[in-house]
Amino acid sequence: MKKSVHILLTALIVSCVCAACGTQKTAAVEKGKNAVEEKQSVSDSSKLKVMASFYPMYDFAQKVGGDKVEVTNMVPAGTEPHDWEPAAADIKDLEEADVFVYNGAGLEHWVEDVLDSLDNKDLTVAEASKDLELMEGHHHEEEEEAEHEEEGTGYDPHVWLSPINAKVEMENIKNALAEADPENEGYYTENYEKYAAEFDKLDTSYKEGLADAKSKDIIAAHEAFGYLCSAYDLNQIGIEGLSPDSEPDPARMKEIIQFAEENEVKTIFFEELVSPKVAETIADEIGAKTEVLNPLEGLSDEELKAGEDYFSVMETNLETLKEALNQ
Repeated sequence: MKKSVHILLTALIVSCVCAACGTQKTAAVEKGKNAVEEKQSVSDSSKLKVMASFYPMYDFAQKVGGDKVEVTNMVPAGTEPHDWEPAAADIKDLEEADVFVYNGAGLEHWVEDVLDSLDNKDLTVAEASKDLELMEGHHHEEEEEAEHEEEGTGYDPHVWLSPINAKVEMENIKNALAEADPENEGYYTENYEKYAAEFDKLDTSYKEGLADAKSKDIIAAHEAFGYLCSAYDLNQIGIEGLSPDSEPDPARMKEIIQFAEENEVKTIFFEELVSPKVAETIADEIGAKTEVLNPLEGLSDEELKAGEDYFSVMETNLETLKEALNQ
């Protein structure tokens, strides 16, 4: 009997010791897991927080910043940026950001007021179009022209549609990232140089692809392609002015139709983020077709999921132009 009790007590003691060991092991595993998660959290928070005003700025900042940055596109996918304004949540994000990147040239009419309102005095601000030679914009309605003059948006802001201008914009963004994070300046410079070569390659493709085009006339929904046309000796005729939501009056419609007929224009261009109604009306009137020419003001969710970016869209634009101008 005593022997049985002794054996039972021994078994109980061994069981308790094993349980204790198991508990300690589990606690150690959990502690290690928590340490890893905490380390990952710290690592993520060490990235530069970059706010970009709309898609091209987002794309350029992401390409230069690589895995050293966390970039947020302020304008939602599929949203036209000309009349967009930041909400309270966007202001909060800017207060917590390290770098803010915007195009300038009057596109983001809200920037000055928003920056003046921020308490975040450590924010590094990059105006990507700084030092670029800006083109004057055209407004076809007196009311629209007066409105834009009052807002100070008399320049064409679509500088990124010239690959060489886009390269300058990316360089300005690179400089801002390096200023905010000097330890990784070499990394940002290396990334920039990689994409600078891509911009040069794209520029060459446009020059060679459009040099012998039969027609040089582009009728577009709104005047977004002035810099592209200037770079490659094309002639832009905008149905609407710089703002894509303006409506041409009957006199302007008549003028466009007459030009298209006289110059045998076979394609009227429109863009995804704006209604194609006006372009379709003109195309129907002259027996032309319509095609999308993307000003890269914003990509759709579908395009983003498909991996589209500045370079792929610009290459598609080039093929579209080559086909349209050689009919």
